[in-house]
Amino acid sequence: DLDECAASPCKDHQYCLNTDGSFSCKACDASCVGCTGEGSDKCKTCASGYMKEDEKCTDIDECNLPEKACVKENQDCVNTSGSYKCVCSEGFEDKDGTCIQT
Repeated sequence: DLDECAASPCKDHQYCLNTDGSFSCKACDASCVGCTGEGSDKCKTCASGYMKEDEKCTDIDECNLPEKACVKENQDCVNTSGSYKCVCSEGFEDKDGTCIQT
């Protein structure tokens, strides 16, 4: 078997998997920018919204940072994978970018 992966035939956001007589390109984990294999522990660099922790790229909880992510009045922060979103608190609704009482 020839190791086709030695020639790095895959794209930047993929890793090469050598198979018998061939190879396949697999997508890197969403937490990675470039990778050497499967999973968040094989990232070359962590994607935006992720940080290296215990040799893995883990999601940054922007809602628990000292600096508030959502600064508008009556707004709550919701952590998402690699990011966050600001939503109106319960009992409030978004009217033209402002959370007003329902």
